[in-house]
Amino acid sequence: VYKQKVKHLLYEQQNNIAELKAETIAELKVAQETHNEAENTMWKEKRELKVNMKDQELAQQEVVRNLKKTNESYVSKLRDDFLREAREIEEKYEKKLRDLREEMELRRKTEIHEIEERKNQQINDLLRNHEKAFSDIKNYYNDITLNNLNLINTLKNEIEKKKQEEERSEKRMAELENENRKMREPLEAAKKETEELRRRAENYEKIKSLYESKKNQMKNCESDLKNSKWEYEVLLQRFEIIQKERDDLYNKFIKAINEVQQKSSLKNLLLEKKLSTLADSLEKKEAQLNEVLSASNLDPASLSVVTRKLEEVLDAKNTSIRDLQYELARVCKAHNDILRTYEAKLRQFGIPIEEIGFKPLESTVAGQQLGRGVAGLVTSPP
Repeated sequence: VYKQKVKHLLYEQQNNIAELKAETIAELKVAQETHNEAENTMWKEKRELKVNMKDQELAQQEVVRNLKKTNESYVSKLRDDFLREAREIEEKYEKKLRDLREEMELRRKTEIHEIEERKNQQINDLLRNHEKAFSDIKNYYNDITLNNLNLINTLKNEIEKKKQEEERSEKRMAELENENRKMREPLEAAKKETEELRRRAENYEKIKSLYESKKNQMKNCESDLKNSKWEYEVLLQRFEIIQKERDDLYNKFIKAINEVQQKSSLKNLLLEKKLSTLADSLEKKEAQLNEVLSASNLDPASLSVVTRKLEEVLDAKNTSIRDLQYELARVCKAHNDILRTYEAKLRQFGIPIEEIGFKPLESTVAGQQLGRGVAGLVTSPP
């Protein structure tokens, strides 16, 4: 069954293929015919277009030939017109040029004639002026010649007179030379005396100027001396005031030192006595307490209570002792600070410490080290 179905399908397929081939061949023939017809139509149109193009080219060439002929005739006509106008313009301006040349030639001749007339007039004027100047110069030099002749004659006479005067002068010169030889020795002596007087005058001027300078220096020295004396008196007064202040400060300081030493010594003694008294009483109290405890035969609980109370009392006493020691150290520290302040003031005023007359003693506390801070800040006992 399966094979029959396959055969039927193959047969149907072959029939379909045959039908499709027949249809395709028919369509191809129709398309070929249509294409051939279109191709023939296009060839016909192409031939017609070529014919039309050829006709248009021939017509265009004919139009171009006609335009060229028209243009050539127009150009030739324009050329003839321009040539005619150019000839007319050329003839016109040649005529104007001839007229202008004739006019300029006439004007030139007229101006040349006028220039020649002016030149002749100037030549005549120059000739007249030259003749006049020549006559003036001739008269001038004639006058000069006559004047020179007169001057020469006059000078000759004056020369004769000068010669005579020169002879007289030579005679007088000889006489004066004789007198000069006679007066030369007194003149030499007078010159030497004059030189000596001039040297003395120069020395006098030098001495005078030196005297003036020394006088001015002396005035300056006197004024400086007055100023120095005044400054010395002022400084002396200030020194006396400062010395008085120093003595007052010194006396006050000595008094304060003595008072502080007395107070601190007295206070130290009182504190030491009080401290020794408290120590003795403490020893006595401890001895009495030991005797009481040994005699009472108390039980341990009561003994511990009594012992604790005793320790509290002892702590209070020790605190009082430490306070007293601290107060003693503070007073000693204040005393030492006053001494150092005093020494610094003495150094500030330039007073040696040896001039006090005694050496202040610094206070010390046994068992304590005093600090270097301000008064009131001391170290506690170890």
